[in-house]
Amino acid sequence: MIFRLAFASLVARALTVGMTILAIALSVALFLGVEKIRTGAKASFADTISGTDLIVGARSGSVQLLLYSVFRIGNATNNLTWESYQDIENRPEVDWIVPISLGDSHRQFRVMGTTQAFFERYKYRSGQSLSIREGAIMDDLFDAVIGADVAAKLGYKVGDPIVVAHGLASFTEHDDQPFRVSGILEKTGTPVDRTVIVGLRAIEAIHVDWQGGGQIQGQSTPAETLRQMELKPYAVTAALVGVKGRLKVFGLQRAINEYAEEPLLAILPGVALQELWQIVGIAETALIGVSAMVVITALIGMMATIFSSLNERRREMAIFRAMGARPRVILGLLVFEASVMAALGALLGLVLLYVGLSIGQPMIDSAFGLWLPIEPPTLREVRVLLGVVVAGAIVSMVPALRAYRMSLADGMIVRI
Repeated sequence: MIFRLAFASLVARALTVGMTILAIALSVALFLGVEKIRTGAKASFADTISGTDLIVGARSGSVQLLLYSVFRIGNATNNLTWESYQDIENRPEVDWIVPISLGDSHRQFRVMGTTQAFFERYKYRSGQSLSIREGAIMDDLFDAVIGADVAAKLGYKVGDPIVVAHGLASFTEHDDQPFRVSGILEKTGTPVDRTVIVGLRAIEAIHVDWQGGGQIQGQSTPAETLRQMELKPYAVTAALVGVKGRLKVFGLQRAINEYAEEPLLAILPGVALQELWQIVGIAETALIGVSAMVVITALIGMMATIFSSLNERRREMAIFRAMGARPRVILGLLVFEASVMAALGALLGLVLLYVGLSIGQPMIDSAFGLWLPIEPPTLREVRVLLGVVVAGAIVSMVPALRAYRMSLADGMIVRI
């Protein structure tokens, strides 16, 4: 009987109940959405680079090395000499190694010098390889492959010229040796999208006539001459390394960190990514806290709605009491009504979340490179939904106790 009475009461107050359920639904959708974005961002961080066992660079901090070599943030404290690079390449534990040379830019986008092996060895999102959307990988010395964001923002297409600037915030350009866009990469959601990739030899080629950060006056080597030169690099910024066996990773890491010729650092990308995530964890906690406060506010709003409805339902409560309903029945009725509203709000919030994900997933991936998978609710999310229902029942106890203590005569008084 109490269930029938509760549902009838909710239907009779459909507008007020509906607004309360909607408020709870929006707060739950926000909280779960933040949770999805948090886990998606964490997964995107972890999936930025995969399949690489070690990243090697000049000795600095592990997070700093990760930031400038993978995320193109910041600068290297020093470079890795070519002789040291070759020593590491010739070690028996090394299966493959890819050099990375950073330092130049193109209209605020980083320019990275590397070899064609980068397109074979760089993996993201648990093993996906880079793919060309248009054109082809560098073939000529002055070919360049650009990321999807570079092409979209600057409006480049295959065959367009690119002039590389010397340094990251420099007005001096290598305009005597322009590059040509040979290919445009598919969107990856990684820093590769914001990178201009050229050959390692090309980085040396554009600096042949440069000395001390400036071009030698009146000197400009023809492109055909540069194509015939050996163009051996003096140093690179970092290197991605693949090891022949997992058990050899730590031994190689220790050997590189103890390298006698120059101070080097070898890091495991996964470990460095965890350190990086811990640094940004404060913002993550603050975001979750704000979302939780929104849910709490919605539940308090529900409690206020029940309180305000008590004045309108005094006669109803008194009639129930006159018909023999005990005070605990009144208490149970109000708690059950609140639990139903909280449950409906939680379920509607879950529906809104998945509707929002289905609509926003491709747009978020395209704009921010953040992949939010549409998966069944996790155990943590189910606990959140149950917690909302339980919290709704708890907060309703306050107005329910108020109704419990109302006397029968209190509800029969006609107030003018």
